[in-house]
Amino acid sequence: MDFFGANEHRQHILFVCTANVDRSKTAEDLYANDPRFEVKSCGVAPFAQVVITRELLDWADYVFVMNETEDHHVTAIRRRFPGLSKEVINLDVEDRWKRGHPELARLIISRLEPHIGKPQPAPAARS
Repeated sequence: MDFFGANEHRQHILFVCTANVDRSKTAEDLYANDPRFEVKSCGVAPFAQVVITRELLDWADYVFVMNETEDHHVTAIRRRFPGLSKEVINLDVEDRWKRGHPELARLIISRLEPHIGKPQPAPAARS
């Protein structure tokens, strides 16, 4: 299977943090126009802008959480959705920056690069 083949379905990527305000939204922003992926973001807290659901987890080919050590994102997902067989990948990104901060963007890209590569721009429109 050609992972990036034109005829293949775009991989579904889900980014998860606590409130779905800064970290997961920044990751979603960074990869939103990447033609290889369809991306969404959510949070594990009940007050999150978009709260994680079984449907979102089922939709995702890859689930990336921002921080297990401090925020217990993997633990929260496993407790709320027992029996989830999908791998949940911890990026170990602390909650220290606001959405879009250059250092947050650099860190997210560096942590995602081994898994899905750097964000790719959308192809230029033909005139």
